[in-house]
Amino acid sequence: MTAPAPNVAETARILIVDDHDDNVELLRARLEAWGYTAEAARDGEEALKKITDSPPDLILLDVMMPKIDGIEVARRVKSNTALPFIPIIMQTALDATENKVEGLNAGADDYITKPIDFAELKARLVSMLRIKRLQEELEERERQLLEANERLRHMSRTDALTGLDNRRHLEETLEEMFGHAKRLNEPFACIMCDLDRFKTVNDTYGHQAGDAVLKQLARILKGEAREIDRVGRYGGEEFMLLLPGTVLDAGVTFADRVRKQVESHTFTFEGGSIQRTASFGVSAWPHPRIANCDELVRTADDALYVAKELGRNRVIRFDGKEFNEHISATDGRDEHGNPSRDSGEFQRA
Repeated sequence: MTAPAPNVAETARILIVDDHDDNVELLRARLEAWGYTAEAARDGEEALKKITDSPPDLILLDVMMPKIDGIEVARRVKSNTALPFIPIIMQTALDATENKVEGLNAGADDYITKPIDFAELKARLVSMLRIKRLQEELEERERQLLEANERLRHMSRTDALTGLDNRRHLEETLEEMFGHAKRLNEPFACIMCDLDRFKTVNDTYGHQAGDAVLKQLARILKGEAREIDRVGRYGGEEFMLLLPGTVLDAGVTFADRVRKQVESHTFTFEGGSIQRTASFGVSAWPHPRIANCDELVRTADDALYVAKELGRNRVIRFDGKEFNEHISATDGRDEHGNPSRDSGEFQRA
C-alpha cells in the first residue's frame, strides 16, 4: 500500500526576504501558524547567502530592497544551476503590469501585491509548494530512469562472468579505435589470448572452478593493461586486447609479460587450486596484409592458433619467423598463404 504524501506544511521551509521588520514578523507569525518553518533575510545580499548555504523550499521575496533588489535576487537564484528548483513568490506594492512582467521575466514563479491578502497568500503558497513537490518527483523519476538506462547500457557492453567488455562491445570499440588509428596514422595492436587446456579444468573440477579460473585470468589481463587499452572476453576462454599507439614489437613484449604473469599464477577455487598457462597471438597495423578490422583480428587469431600448434604457453607474432616457418611447413594454407581453419591444421586446447 502506498504511503500518503506528507503534508507540505510539515516539511516546507520558507525564506522571507524583506527589509521591513514589521512585515517580516507579521509574515513569520502567519507562516508558523499555518505550520511552515519561517526564516528571514533583511536584504538581497543576506538572502543570496542563505539561499546558497541552505536552499529553502520557497522564497517570499520583496521587490524593493537595499543593496540588491528582489528582481536581481530572483535572476541570480534562477540562473544558479547548482540550486534546486525553488519557487519564488514576489511581493510588491507596485501593481502595474510592467512591474509584474519584470518580476516574472527575472524568474519569479508567482507574485502577490501589498497589502497582502493572507487567504490569497496561503493559496499561492500551497500551489507553489505542490508544483515544487511535483518537480522533485519528476526529477527523481528522471534520475532513476537515467540510472536504469546506464545499468542496461553497462550490461549490454559487459561480459557477465568476468566484468570485461563482451564480444559485441569489443567489436564496436575495435571499429572506432582502428578508424582513429588510420586517420592519425598511428600504430594499433591486437592480441588474442587463449587459456591452455581449459577444457580439462571444467571436466576435472567442474564449471564453477572453470568460472573462477576465467575471472582470475580476466583480472590479470586487466591489471597489466593500460588505462587506454581495451580488454574483453571474445568467447569461451579466449580474450582480446586492443592496444592503441602500440607497434607489433611492443605488442609482443606486452603479451609475453602477461604470459609470464599467467604462468606464475596459482588459480584457486573452492576445493582446490591449479596452474595453467596461456597462448597469445599478436598482430598490428600498419601492415601490408592488414587493411581492415577483420584482417587485424584474423591475423592475431591465426598467430594464436600457431602458438597452440607449437606447444602452447608462448607468444606468436603474426608474420614473424616462427609463424612463417610453421605455415611454410604445412599444406593447410589458403590462397593468400594464411592458415586455413578448414585444413584441420589447428586444434585448440
